[in-house]
Amino acid sequence: MANFDLHILGCGSALPTMRHLPTAQVIDLRDKLYMIDCGEGAQLQMRRMRIRFNRIGHIFISHAHGDHCFGLPGLLSTLGMLGRRGDLFIHAPEELRSYVQMILDSFCRGMDYQVVFCPVDTRQAEVVMEDRSVTVYSIPLKHRIACCGFLFVEKQKEAHIIKDMIDFYQVPVKAIQYIKKGEDFVTPDGEVVPNSRLTRPAEPPRRYAYCSDTAYSPAIVPQIHGVDLLYHEATFAEADLPRAGETFHSTARQAAEIARQAEVKRLLIGHYSARYDELDTLRDEAQAVFPNTTLAQEGMTVSLS
Repeated sequence: MANFDLHILGCGSALPTMRHLPTAQVIDLRDKLYMIDCGEGAQLQMRRMRIRFNRIGHIFISHAHGDHCFGLPGLLSTLGMLGRRGDLFIHAPEELRSYVQMILDSFCRGMDYQVVFCPVDTRQAEVVMEDRSVTVYSIPLKHRIACCGFLFVEKQKEAHIIKDMIDFYQVPVKAIQYIKKGEDFVTPDGEVVPNSRLTRPAEPPRRYAYCSDTAYSPAIVPQIHGVDLLYHEATFAEADLPRAGETFHSTARQAAEIARQAEVKRLLIGHYSARYDELDTLRDEAQAVFPNTTLAQEGMTVSLS
């Protein structure tokens, strides 16, 4: 099975601490890299985790708060110094366009590559990007400013050929590509060989949902239902529920409730408030509702393979 790995570069919130870095992630899917948010320190973390900068083709920014985008100036400049030539696509709310343009005008003149800004409508779920490996959808979130999460849906792979049956029916090589796509095979004698006799179904496509930052919002449940992995912010413990409401963030228990309602396979929580020296309370509160919960940590790699 092809790789589908999530690398956690940072999982803290707005205030810097010595324990966590601001939010940033990289998805490695079929050896293509996709970045989600780009807080400060992201490129240093990529160095530590041996993630190759130039393999990133698309960056997805959830919203215009600094802990999710202040790493962009350094990263874009570094890519220029590394001699990048291929276009880099930044998918983000319209509010970030002027910020990205300021970076390019101030620090990135004369680069050999182009940065293409692709605005995302945070008010509705829609296709943000699509290539041969994945389709990415926006997830409308409930925050103080325009904000969205992202749903990564792997493209359905072709069916697996059963070699013994291909040999038995003497299927010509030129017909195999059509059989992989679901067609039956007709022998020279006119016998129709059902596709199900010649192939095994491919593994179901894997799905990853990223939801940070957001207040508790059951409205997202239908869109993320049954995903293989959900990353959901858990900025506060339940004792700080009033503060979560004031700032349009979630508690760990609320994140777990979303995971339970959506019947996801695994929950990864992050975006921790700087007020917590230890995360045991957040983990325990989430696991009481949704047992298959893991605390995100810098340097962690989670495989969906």
